[in-house]
Amino acid sequence: MEFKLESNVLSEIVADTLLLGIFEDETPEKAIRKLDRSFPADFLESIKQVCLQEGFRGKANESVHLPTYGALACKKLIIWGLGKSAEHSAGSSRKFAANVARRIKSNGAGGTLCLCLRSGKDGKSDSQAAVEGWLLGSYSFSKYKSNDDDKPKSKVKKVTICGTNLSARDFNAAANAGKAIGEAANLARDLINEPPAYMTPSKLAQEAKRVAKECDLTCTVMNVTEVEKLGMGSFLGVARGAKEPAKFIVLRYNPPKAKKKIAIVGKGITFDSGGLSLKPAQSMEHMKYDMSGAAAVIATMRAIGTLKPPIAVLGIAAATENMPGGSALHPGDVLVAMNGKTIEVNNTDAEGRLILADALCYACGQKPDEIIDIATLTGACVTALGRVAAGIMGSDQKLIDHLIKTGEEAGEKLWQLPLYDEYKETLKSDIADLKNAGARGEAGTSSAALFLKEFVDGRSWAHLDIAGPGWLEKERDEFNKGGTAFGVRTLCRYILSQA
Repeated sequence: MEFKLESNVLSEIVADTLLLGIFEDETPEKAIRKLDRSFPADFLESIKQVCLQEGFRGKANESVHLPTYGALACKKLIIWGLGKSAEHSAGSSRKFAANVARRIKSNGAGGTLCLCLRSGKDGKSDSQAAVEGWLLGSYSFSKYKSNDDDKPKSKVKKVTICGTNLSARDFNAAANAGKAIGEAANLARDLINEPPAYMTPSKLAQEAKRVAKECDLTCTVMNVTEVEKLGMGSFLGVARGAKEPAKFIVLRYNPPKAKKKIAIVGKGITFDSGGLSLKPAQSMEHMKYDMSGAAAVIATMRAIGTLKPPIAVLGIAAATENMPGGSALHPGDVLVAMNGKTIEVNNTDAEGRLILADALCYACGQKPDEIIDIATLTGACVTALGRVAAGIMGSDQKLIDHLIKTGEEAGEKLWQLPLYDEYKETLKSDIADLKNAGARGEAGTSSAALFLKEFVDGRSWAHLDIAGPGWLEKERDEFNKGGTAFGVRTLCRYILSQA
């Protein structure tokens, strides 16, 4: 997809379709006159009358469609509601573009399209968000549909953007960032939405190698024998019940004279049956998305490799299935993690923290300045925050605050949950250093994060529990149905903000 800056006034924009956003607290004619004083008066009156007839008030996602009949250089004009101007932000431009892209895709329109943004103070943020939004809203996963009518694809070949007051250079920088991040998020969505029989740990490792080759990254994939030599008993304990071999994936981006080194660590359970602590059938239905953290890490590394910031980034994905095979982990077993800590397993369905324990130990051994892990870790987080926000916890409040702020800018909500020392009591074991699961039904998300804290060696660390927003049952603005790739935009923006 090509994105270009449009410098002409509205009436002179050559496109098949021109999209103009209008706020609730303004009239279309007032908005158009601000943008183009030479706009044809007769056609402006037609717009006014049609909006009145159709009851257009500028509410979010309302729209009015008008053929121009040669009155403008474009063939069709769409007036689109943006909601209240006081609530406008870069995120609004992302939602605007995403909803337009989804509507355009569904009605089969194609050709060239121009988005007229109602940019705020930061035209670069608005432009980047709009490009992200367009790519996110255009996404669909229809690989396994046999009927072409069930495979909606955007027929738009070129998108131009106006209303930003940017130079061509600044616009191109913003558009390139938006494109890299949007494409990365869609890659993660593809990885998550693939059936688990296809997206195995081995296939996930292949995808990581492909990304590394395309983006000039270094990729190392360790097999069970290599992982065993490193002493990753916690990771291998989960893996032993599965026929599919586990893979430990490491992606590296190391620019010369890097200012900082950040490690991002993702949970890669490519299918979670619960192990011997077997999930009920309904709870197992979407468990292919339990590798969303690993998908987010691989996708983020793609964006970083494309944009090449002066920050070293280490991407780690521990990938395995959690299955109840003949060699499966038993409740009551004791595992030894890479740092020597012993873990009594009292719930084999609390497996994500077991594989992350060794992944975090490995990350610490690479001596990063910061560690951020991302995982669909606990159902308790879905109970607490629903599917709107992810939980965030950690050892470094400055890092947590920065990630929350970055998440707001990226359109991904993060809500901090506490790590009170009292929760540690639930992790005490009579026979080992700690148990893998705390008290049932009590502070499950926080106790899981406290478990992970035992493996970060006192380093600056933040944990993102994306179990809720990582999967949606229906589309919502720039978020799609199915695997959403939640966290990719936040991780990308955070890393880029360190440059």
